[in-house]
Amino acid sequence: MALRKKKDFTAAFKKREERSQSIDNHGITPYLNRFQESAKINGMSEDTLKRRYSAIKKFILWCQIRELNQPQDITRPILERYKSYLYYYRKADGQPLSFSSQHVMLTPLKTFFKWLTRENYLLYNPASEMTLPKKAKKLPRYILKIDEVETILQQPDITNPKGIRDRAILEVLYSTGMRRMEIVNLSIYDIDIKRGAVWIRQGKGKKDRLIPMGQKAIDWTEKYRLDIRSLLITDTNETHLFITDYGEPFKRDFLSGLVKRYLVLERKYLTV
Repeated sequence: MALRKKKDFTAAFKKREERSQSIDNHGITPYLNRFQESAKINGMSEDTLKRRYSAIKKFILWCQIRELNQPQDITRPILERYKSYLYYYRKADGQPLSFSSQHVMLTPLKTFFKWLTRENYLLYNPASEMTLPKKAKKLPRYILKIDEVETILQQPDITNPKGIRDRAILEVLYSTGMRRMEIVNLSIYDIDIKRGAVWIRQGKGKKDRLIPMGQKAIDWTEKYRLDIRSLLITDTNETHLFITDYGEPFKRDFLSGLVKRYLVLERKYLTV
């Protein structure tokens, strides 16, 4: 009976949340905007800013339903209630949020309230003693074998321009292990052929670094750059290395979708 009440309680608030998704007029929102502006001035990446905003917006929506309208209304017990809410929350498929997801949603709140206190908007930090759920340390579900990697690399149809571009992307990812945003941000000037390396500009931690890149990856990248890239670009002033079918620089999710398609193809061919 208690479990059913908990589920009904969660479902009711989810419906109320869906009816009110705007936080423009909420009392905490101006502080969130100042917090974001401060982080932006201090060099925080757009990707991190978006994740922070999304997490804190969810909290503000939760507060909005409960008529908690100002940062001064938030106490440690209220934050513990929100933490409990995330624990019992159920997604559309009925599954709970993972502890990693809960951690991701709560960490920005701790930073936000620390900033509010430092800027003297609050007399004390209600989140200072809030403990975060432990993130599970998991190994990858599946580690590709060498022959599987080779199968993936050979999936693009290199008889057409897009296939050559995709092959170059896959080769660079495999050779360097760089992050998605790092390959998305690559410039045509970042490949150092003589050194057999690639410059990562403003990577993790806003740091530049030079990492080795295999000859095979360099060869495919150069083939794409010299023979194919000019066929895709719509702006001759564009300096991003990899260009989409629409003549624009890749976005992180667009790149993920491209790679995922070849992973799906690889599974198809290896299971035949």
